[in-house]
Amino acid sequence: MQPFKKIKSIATPLDKVNVDTDQIVPKQFLKLIQRTGFGQYLFYDWRFENGTPKKDFILNDPSYKNSKILLARDNFGCGSSREHAVWALDDYGFKVIISTSFADIFYNNCFKNGVLPIRVSDDTLQQLFSTKSEIEIDLESQSIMVGGKSISFHIESHWKKILLEGLDDIAVTLLHENKIAIYEKSHKI
Repeated sequence: MQPFKKIKSIATPLDKVNVDTDQIVPKQFLKLIQRTGFGQYLFYDWRFENGTPKKDFILNDPSYKNSKILLARDNFGCGSSREHAVWALDDYGFKVIISTSFADIFYNNCFKNGVLPIRVSDDTLQQLFSTKSEIEIDLESQSIMVGGKSISFHIESHWKKILLEGLDDIAVTLLHENKIAIYEKSHKI
């Protein structure tokens, strides 16, 4: 994974509650065996009708084409525990998702795949939905900068370290390589 420091981007406002992983990446696209290539299927049933982009869906609005921040309403990522949902968001280009709440498994899958999920209050989310200016996310200072105002957010120290250092599960395990080697030597069969 790439280390995460700062992201500055306009935000894509997905004004929907209870967005489940089946909508984020529909089941018929789960056949890929690698983590890439899922972005084209992100919100497929909402984005397309018979393969043609729907003009009224936010991701089809060209002004959000290069957005790296997704704003979403309550309970984002609910439903099944498929990690493919995070792969699709990341592959599409989203590096930050801001919502008032996330499904637990989805929330954890975000960190494991280099995507920063940020929980904010209803008032803060509404303020972010209302802005048209760029938003800057600084993970080190745990702040959201918008319109000259800084809004702090909470993140568990473990997850912050994972993102700042770009550590996947294997890299985290290798941080303890010496202890593992000592254990293995002391428990030879």
